[in-house]
Amino acid sequence: MANVAELLHEQELLKSRINKMIHGSVEIREQNEKKYIYVHFRDEGISTSKYAGEYSIELNNLILENNRVVREYKKRLKEIKKELELLQYESLELTDNIKINIDLARRNMVDSIYKQAMLEGVATTYSDTETIVNGGKVKDMTASDISKVVNLKHAWEFILGEGVITYPTNYAILCQINEIVEEGFSYTAGRIRSVPVSIGGSTYIPPLPYEPQVKEDLSTLLSKDASYDVAIELLLYVMKKQLYLDGNKRTAVIFANHYLISRGMGLIVIPAELVSEFKGHLIKYYEENDISIKDFLYNKCLTKIL
Repeated sequence: MANVAELLHEQELLKSRINKMIHGSVEIREQNEKKYIYVHFRDEGISTSKYAGEYSIELNNLILENNRVVREYKKRLKEIKKELELLQYESLELTDNIKINIDLARRNMVDSIYKQAMLEGVATTYSDTETIVNGGKVKDMTASDISKVVNLKHAWEFILGEGVITYPTNYAILCQINEIVEEGFSYTAGRIRSVPVSIGGSTYIPPLPYEPQVKEDLSTLLSKDASYDVAIELLLYVMKKQLYLDGNKRTAVIFANHYLISRGMGLIVIPAELVSEFKGHLIKYYEENDISIKDFLYNKCLTKIL
């Protein structure tokens, strides 16, 4: 049986796919000698109608096929619900502060993804990032860079799902975030690395991570009273340990944000114009354990919920 984090990821993915598909019972309306298709379906138990487009055999057949797929997705969602119940998982009710924080994160998603992409050296612009996040096509970007932006979008959508944001910030969520961030780039995405790595521009060589120790370290950090310091410590821990073969900075930022948002405390995003300054602090933190980076993150990268 999958763990809770994996089941929550699959649950959010299926719900997202259903929301994007044109499906439901078909109604054909005629006006001015033209035919138009409307679909009727239930959303969260509420009867809903939606315009699908001008009638064509292709569109009609697409809706019928989508209906078949949606039935399969809903069947799987019921299975996931039962599996979550067997694991004794119960989604908690969102507080007002968490709801406000989720809204803030959604409104700033494009900006957050753009800044994370810049942190990883992805060749994109704010405009191109916005186009990709909204499902459009862009020119003059490599397929690899586009995939990284898309993966960041999926990772943010994952942590902002109601079932996920009420789930404890822990090792399972961390691994799930890395799996999403690195989807299509690594066969070992979401798994602790088992080979040595080096860090560009630094003499620091991170030791091989040991999973039981990583779990213990995270538990120790997360057992502290909720604070911005804990969020920053989580971010820096993932970055310095280089827990995964790749995507550690992207994973660390989103993981720290899961901690903050799930407590209604705000967001942490490294401004694009300060990426070089941040990397300079990070190298010093790697090599000399210079903790000036904590002040940098606290004073220049935090947006608090007041």
